[in-house]
Amino acid sequence: MATDGIEQQVRSGQVWSEFCDQLKRSGEQILRAEAPSDGQTRAEGFRYLTRLLRIALEMHLEFADPDFPGFFSPSHETAKIGADNPDNLYQYARLNGERQYRVSGRRGSVSYLSFGTQKGGYETDGKMIQTGFIDASQLQLAADGSFELILSQEPPAQGNWLRLEPASNALIVRQTFLDRSSEQPAQLRIERLDAEDAPVPLDAPRLHESLQRVGSFVENTARLFADWAQGYQAHTNQLPPADQALCQAVGGDPNIYYYHSYWALADDEALLIEVDQVPACDFWNLQINNYWMESLDYRHHRICLNKHSAQTDARGGVRMVLSHRDPGLPNWLETAGHADGTLCLRWVGAEHPVHPTTRVVKLDHLKELL
Repeated sequence: MATDGIEQQVRSGQVWSEFCDQLKRSGEQILRAEAPSDGQTRAEGFRYLTRLLRIALEMHLEFADPDFPGFFSPSHETAKIGADNPDNLYQYARLNGERQYRVSGRRGSVSYLSFGTQKGGYETDGKMIQTGFIDASQLQLAADGSFELILSQEPPAQGNWLRLEPASNALIVRQTFLDRSSEQPAQLRIERLDAEDAPVPLDAPRLHESLQRVGSFVENTARLFADWAQGYQAHTNQLPPADQALCQAVGGDPNIYYYHSYWALADDEALLIEVDQVPACDFWNLQINNYWMESLDYRHHRICLNKHSAQTDARGGVRMVLSHRDPGLPNWLETAGHADGTLCLRWVGAEHPVHPTTRVVKLDHLKELL
């Protein structure tokens, strides 16, 4: 569409009306026939759309200029996507694969740190394909933990490098904590190397494009993970390996082996998740999510256990218990007032993933059984 036409649509309010219409249409994903229709799930579903909207506005409007990038968090305590890891600090920046960038900072002491460039997006084809990857074990660090990482299509003569493709459009950083109270996150900044001019003010064409992307992101992201949740119901209260290729196609970390499933428990039931021998790995955790694949409120409930917080047995195995009430046993995970939802287990850096087993037992018989 010609610039003059877009200008008129912005001035008349048509662009805004079309944006609002798409947001309204996104509500259809919350009303899908297979999704639970109770008041709690519906309320969390519509709140989920507002959270996706906040993320999308940061991603495609406020931090959308790849010539002047900045980090923001696309998943955190009150905005969540696709089984967001409660032990992660996520950071995200928009890129242009034809440019060159530098990330600089200090390593910190987080258990795991990775950087991945991506192309695509949930607002377009529903995929985020990796175009380059490096984790902290591969970084050259100064004695004080400081480093620089160059993002470009061709490697620099020396130093740390993260590959870009012409179609690369984003950088995702994962900082993973074993214990947030004792670890220091990496301090990071990003800049375009060949930037000269100052950012230009927002104009009508850029607003039009941004709102189109925002609306598509909300609708497509809600649809994508509602599709996943629907599929998981086929193996309720089990925890089989996820489709690893699919996880990678939507932005997963290549060092992570994922398990996703669905859970549903009566008030007098508990779900046991058992691993005979925890594999040697950089990190692992198990988290409990709601139907929309948002981690439950980990600010106020114990809905996640990891390599640091879980108690293992003498053989190096681990048994975790999900139930509505505290069974008085180690490694209890709370349902936080939910009757059902999804869950996720991840091994990070494990050469040989060990598959968990699950079983549903009566809560009153749990201690006797174990």
